[in-house]
Amino acid sequence: MAADETHRAIEAVFLLERARLIGGLARMVHDIDRAEEFAQDALVSALAEWPKGGVPANPGAWLMAVAKRRAIDALRRETMRVRKHGEIAQELEEAEDPVGAIEAAMDDDLGDELLGLIFTACHPMLSREARAALTLRVVGGLTTGEIARAFLSNEATIAQRIVRAKKAIAKARLAFEVPRGAERAARLPSVLEVIYLIFNEGYAATAGDDLVRPGLAQEALRLGRIVAGLMPAGAPDGAEVFGLLALMEIQASRLSARSGPDGAFIPLTEQNRARWDQLLIRRGFEALARAEELGGEGPYMLQAALAACHARARRADDTDWPRIAALYDRLRMVAPSPVVDLNRAVAHSMAFGPEAGLTLLDEIADAPALRFYAPLPAARGDFLFRAGRLAEARTEFEAAAGLTRNAREAAFLRARAEACDR
Repeated sequence: MAADETHRAIEAVFLLERARLIGGLARMVHDIDRAEEFAQDALVSALAEWPKGGVPANPGAWLMAVAKRRAIDALRRETMRVRKHGEIAQELEEAEDPVGAIEAAMDDDLGDELLGLIFTACHPMLSREARAALTLRVVGGLTTGEIARAFLSNEATIAQRIVRAKKAIAKARLAFEVPRGAERAARLPSVLEVIYLIFNEGYAATAGDDLVRPGLAQEALRLGRIVAGLMPAGAPDGAEVFGLLALMEIQASRLSARSGPDGAFIPLTEQNRARWDQLLIRRGFEALARAEELGGEGPYMLQAALAACHARARRADDTDWPRIAALYDRLRMVAPSPVVDLNRAVAHSMAFGPEAGLTLLDEIADAPALRFYAPLPAARGDFLFRAGRLAEARTEFEAAAGLTRNAREAAFLRARAEACDR
């Protein structure tokens, strides 16, 4: 293999193994920054050694072995964590196949380095924004610049957010392990919340000129697949993990159909369903079936069931709106929120007529969380338009256009306002 091909292979392997390396090293040194340094050292060693001897049979284990040896050297020099150093050094020296021993040690599903890193990066003691940024950095491998662009922030702010999060984790001396039992059940919602927060920002950008950011949605989908793949078989809290995965797979199937060639927003009922990704839909159905097998009826499972209703309809007119309305009634009981109430009103308007939707909107009109929320007047405008009350509809569409921070969405709402005059 030519040197440039070897370098490309090394970079590809490191991209795949980076998060797992950092997870294992962070558990050892209790410091994400130092874990990243040791992982980088392993990459440097690979760049020096692999062009001469070729890519090893198990490149991930090779990188982990080198990184851990570098960590042991550092611990020895600094006379830190003497007991831990002795245990790891003895394991490496006594094993006939030290790389194999390390690989075997990574097979404990509850102790998996990568899953432990995800649970730590998503610790609820951090703010939602900090959890999202740290997860994208240390698990996703995105640069601070990429994260800043994804969330329309500046790089300095994102960098400070990540630094503060790392310091908070170091100060709390978290174990970089997957919590067990009741503690894992308590922490899992934080992990799922962060992943879905990242996905939603990719699926429907809250601000800027782009309607969607597919790269961000794909990164969240990758994280969701990782968490689902590493959950212990039959774990009762796995139902919501697979529920979230199903929800993201099905929603991601519609990404390319959400905008036209000019980037203009296309609502769900007007999308070309031939452009929906059938592979992602099938994967979503499979994940939803896994969630249902594990039992329970959590908010992600219900939202996945809602998404599945749309995915099963070959045409917009085939959509089972009464079932969707019933699912929102159940979701409102499981996870009550003003946004769920708003979406429930939309479903009821489609199932039982615009007046039914307007009645439900009147019940939540004074909710503080919806005071500056563009989808509220947008929904009211749609109901009024369908009810033939065009002057009122125009006022609502104009109000919604003034509230949204997304340029594509604002253009769509202004076009709807103008349509009221026609």
